[in-house]
This record gives sequence, C-alpha cells and structure tokens, in this order.
Amino acid sequence: MISVGIVGGTGYTGVELLRLLLRHPNVQVNVLTSRTEDGRRVDDMFPSLRGHTTLHYSDLKIDELKKCDVVFFATPHGVAMQHAKELLASNTKVIDLAADFRLQNLAQFEKWYGMQHACPDILKDSVYGLSELNREQIKQAKVVGNPGCYPTTVQLGLAPLFKQAATLVKPESIIIDAKSGVSGAGRKASLGMIYSENADNFKAYGVAGHRHHPEIVEALENISGQQGVFDHILFVPHLVPMIRGMLSTIYIDLTDEGEQADLQTLYEQFYADEAFVDVMPANSSPETRSVRGANQLRIALYKPQPKKLIVLSVQDNLVKGAAGQAVQNMNLMFGFAEDAGLQGIGLLP
Repeated sequence: MISVGIVGGTGYTGVELLRLLLRHPNVQVNVLTSRTEDGRRVDDMFPSLRGHTTLHYSDLKIDELKKCDVVFFATPHGVAMQHAKELLASNTKVIDLAADFRLQNLAQFEKWYGMQHACPDILKDSVYGLSELNREQIKQAKVVGNPGCYPTTVQLGLAPLFKQAATLVKPESIIIDAKSGVSGAGRKASLGMIYSENADNFKAYGVAGHRHHPEIVEALENISGQQGVFDHILFVPHLVPMIRGMLSTIYIDLTDEGEQADLQTLYEQFYADEAFVDVMPANSSPETRSVRGANQLRIALYKPQPKKLIVLSVQDNLVKGAAGQAVQNMNLMFGFAEDAGLQGIGLLP
C-alpha cells in the first residue's frame, strides 16, 4: 500500500483522480490540497463521493506531501516544477498532469506557456507519460509528465504508422480535426464556458496556434525517429456542447507503399496486447459515449480513396486523456498491475 497526495483536488481532473484512486487496491490517499477549500470535507463539495471517503481538503504543506510515496499535480501549468526538487529529495515521486514536464524543448515551453522553466535539470530526466509507448522508461521514472488530452488521441492514433512503418504515409500531409467536451477547459468560472455560450453551439478555437501542437510534433518525432518532418502538420481543436469526450479525426496521405499495405492488420497487431487501446473493425464509427468514464481509447480506420487514410480516435478527456492515464503511469512506476483501479466500463447511454 502506497501513500498518495493530490495537489489541486477541486478541479475536474483532481476529483477524477480521487474517484479512481479511492477504488485502487494498492493506494491510500492521505493528502488532498486546495487553498480555497482548506478544512472542507471533500464529499461536501462532491456528494458523489459520500460513503467513499472522509477526507478533508488542506492547504498545500510541503512537509505533508513529502511523506507521500507519490504526488499528483492536478494544477495549473507552473505549479509542479516549483515543488518537484524538494519532493524528489524526500524520495517522493511526481506525476504532473499539467505541462511542466511534457516538452523537452525549453524554448517551445517558454513560448507556449509564457514562463521560464524552474527546474530544467529535472525536466531533462523526466519521462513523457504515454504509457503504451514509453512503458519501460515510466517504470524507472521519478518524474512523469502526463500527456495532454489531444496529443494522446493523436499519438496513439498515429503510432503504428510511424513506429513500425514510416514509409507508408506522407507526414507533411497530416491534418488533425479534433473535438472536445467543455470539461477539458477545467472547472473555473469564465464567460466562454457558461451554459448559454456553449449549448446549441459548436466552434473552433486555437486555430492560429495551440499549445498542444508543439507537444504533438515533439512526440511524433520521438516515436518515428524523424526530425523536422512534422512541423507543418495542421491541428485545429473544437469545442462541442457535451461535458466529457474527445474525438480526433486524422487525415493522412498514403504513399504508393501505404496504398498497398494492410493497415487494419498493422494496427490490430500493434495494439494486440494493450488493455486500454481498442482497434475496432474496419469502417467502424467509435463514439465518445462508448468510453465515457473509462480509461479506454478506441480507434477506427477508413480508406475513402486509394491514397487517403482517415484515423478516428476517441477517449474520455478526463480519464484516458488525464486522470486515468496518470493512474496507469503510477501503476507502472510502482510495479502494480497496469489496470489496477482502472477496470471500469464506459457508461452508456
């Protein structure tokens, strides 16, 4: 049994972490922080947890966090890196669900997140937490940067092509048309997130540039071993009027070799042993509701024209796109069964 702390326990990601960890057989959550809700019972704010926990929120006290075996940061960008050094000195591992340990390129981090990195030496030794692709490195990691939600759908949607068969597609042709539910924006009050602004509405955002674009590029370079070929991919996110769910539609041009390849079999074999990636039958239509509340990503392939490939990738942005993947990484770091605490089935309807 390990001791766990969660910094930032009032946001959607933080409470999703708690929901998953409360049913984990190898975990005891001992610290749950919130500066604004210090002293308040968790189940008073989130009645769905009544009967499952007696935890109270507390202000962030580093000495209490240092008693934990692992601390999750479900906080805004820039918080985890302020505390990572002191936690590591106490042999406490760190899993950050923000961007502090996602990008190895410091210039890109500073450009897109508007701050200098507080601990580039720790960043250098951190591991990017895409469990299916970096499993062995995560097992040895002391600091893990949990991937962004959109990049998770894109990387798992493209990995079989670039990990094993990069000559099948033209990387410069990639267009990522991605949609997310409003919970991806976090649990904060803002005009753009209120009901009357989002209901019966559908809009693109970050069209001129989104901070997940450099993360996608860097990750695809690491997956493929190719540098400079992904700089011109297009990524456009959209906001849809639902709470949970994310769907990325990825358009790709095939080479002559790719036109002849059995891509369905390639994907099925690549993910054959992965519990949380489901390659559906050819020409299926994965729906976001099929993964609601589950740590599952579903993929389907289409070839509408001989040299065109469409990859559909769906997940729950709060689970496989955030908290579930973080728990999956924790399981790897501590030698637990990778699916421990994550066996939930998607809610439907």
